[in-house]
Amino acid sequence: MAFFSDITLGQYYPGDSAVHRLDPRCKLFAALCLITSLMLSYSPLVLAALTLMLLLIIHLARLPFALVVKNLRPFLWLFAVTWIIHLFWTSGRILWIIPGVNAEITWEGAVWGGIYVARLALLIAAAALLTLTTAPLELADALERIFRPLKRFRVPAHELSLMLTLSLRFIPTLMEEALRIRNAQMSRGARFDGSLLNRVRSLLPLMVPLFVSAFRRADELAQAMDARCYNGGDGRTTYTRLHFSLADYGVCFSAAILIFVCMVY
Repeated sequence: MAFFSDITLGQYYPGDSAVHRLDPRCKLFAALCLITSLMLSYSPLVLAALTLMLLLIIHLARLPFALVVKNLRPFLWLFAVTWIIHLFWTSGRILWIIPGVNAEITWEGAVWGGIYVARLALLIAAAALLTLTTAPLELADALERIFRPLKRFRVPAHELSLMLTLSLRFIPTLMEEALRIRNAQMSRGARFDGSLLNRVRSLLPLMVPLFVSAFRRADELAQAMDARCYNGGDGRTTYTRLHFSLADYGVCFSAAILIFVCMVY
């Protein structure tokens, strides 16, 4: 059950680095550009350059490298399935034929499988970097400013940004709740090991209390917001004012150039 304890998406790592001080709108735009670049990239050289860029961002943000890599562990099964699918279903130069089933393993399948695995890993790391270096309140303010033009079309920008931020905020809370429920069930004799079928069956006594707890937390949050007279974003102001600095403009310009380079190569 390392899945719940390894996910860092939604967690915030406090710091005073150059990355932490960037405007949250700039970080959202840069993360979107980086994810788009990864979706457009198929060249191993470009992926290697993007990997070095992510490592540089981790260093500048003063984040523990193990904290970012830890977020990849729950997705090892996805990486394995992705690589195996490309390994057997991509035509090309045959490396080995598995006797008995006549399954062909190709060199192109191994290479393309590795490329797709690298893209998935970098996508997950980029999303984790955004939440690790940006506080939930900063994300809410940034999303509200981005969605503000949609108010002309009667789109509830404030409520939409609040909903997205609360969803990210409660991911770590739900993970901790899942670990507590798991430990409680194990103390009652429940087993979460064994064959794959037994593990799937053992998830039932874990997921039902987790869903009940999630609905209870949502109800308590709604009551707390109602007790504080929350009535939406009309007339509400923010404690901090967002403004772009020279560094923010430089990062946004570099992120836009990154997409252009990935489209060319």
